[in-house]
Amino acid sequence: MDYLDRIIENQILESLVPNKVVVLIGPRRVGKTILVKQITEKIQEPYLLLNGEDFAVLELLERRSVQNYMNLLQGKRLLIIDEAQKIPAIGNVLKLMVDQIEGLKILVTGSSAFDISNYTGEPLTGRKVTYNLFALSEQELDQVENILEKKDNLNKRLVYGNYPELLQLKEDAKKEEYLREIVNAYLLKDILAFENIRNADKIFDLLRMIAFQIGGEVSMQELGSQLEMSKNTIEKYLDLLSKVYVIHKVKGFSKNLRKEVTKNSRWYFYDNGLRNTIIANLNPVGQRGDIGMLWENYAISERIKYQRYHKMLVNNYFWRTYDQQEIDWVEERGGKLYGYEFKWNTKKHVKTPVAWKKSYENADFEVIHPNNYLEWIRE
Repeated sequence: MDYLDRIIENQILESLVPNKVVVLIGPRRVGKTILVKQITEKIQEPYLLLNGEDFAVLELLERRSVQNYMNLLQGKRLLIIDEAQKIPAIGNVLKLMVDQIEGLKILVTGSSAFDISNYTGEPLTGRKVTYNLFALSEQELDQVENILEKKDNLNKRLVYGNYPELLQLKEDAKKEEYLREIVNAYLLKDILAFENIRNADKIFDLLRMIAFQIGGEVSMQELGSQLEMSKNTIEKYLDLLSKVYVIHKVKGFSKNLRKEVTKNSRWYFYDNGLRNTIIANLNPVGQRGDIGMLWENYAISERIKYQRYHKMLVNNYFWRTYDQQEIDWVEERGGKLYGYEFKWNTKKHVKTPVAWKKSYENADFEVIHPNNYLEWIRE
């Protein structure tokens, strides 16, 4: 099949300059390797491609000397390392290369943010540019569907998500099988690779609990009590799940008004397909009682892609008061507040919360529904 152009491809090409490192991170199976292949075809220059999961590569890079690396490159000025986080002290290796080998351009990819960040963070300060890649966005899917097809396909994506390989799978049974493999193989592999974590069952139980609380505040104490785990362990596992791009946290917004709730956070999945597979419910939209959760999670995940890909400087929150007035999504950007409420039912009228208007007179408020969401998540 023809692969879709990714939004950040040109940004990466522009960032591939001599003596800089471009770091591409994101969850497994979202198309990092394919994107790298497309980039090399556009560059059309000799390059050296290494895989960090290959033990022979580890041996080649272990001897940390400029001459060793120059011999390895054989005159090539573009080095690409896939799964770079598997290489010990990769940050120091890359620092030596970009500092000492004139004209060298480096592109590295990694599946886990915690590895790439920890290993390349301090050594490459001022020497790297980082990009995130997610599952396909609605804007990228414009390449293969028109507006009528997009509306029909939305119901499918609310259930199965946006992993690129799903485009090739026409049967629902094949999509379910693929998502089970993602959860049971790749996700589990990333989780167990983290420090000394071996209790995968507890982590999956935690994920199921989060999945049923989309759009609601999550209490660490309550989760710990139900799972018979300490609050610190819960927080550690949630941090891990964030770093492997399964879920992300949203905090409550407040200008220190006593009536505003900020103690607990809300959690969302980066992909609806993962969320639904974890709770073992891939039923069609018409047979579900959680369509509100699906819609809110999907719209937010698409907005996150839009923000990252277009380099928006923004803080994301939710907003709620103790008397139950709330807004699902609040963006703080450009010195202004923007509030958004998510409704699957396009006929449902939603008024701006009174406390929001009173407390933040210059803030905007908008309802995001299936008839207008595309304007919000793509250019």
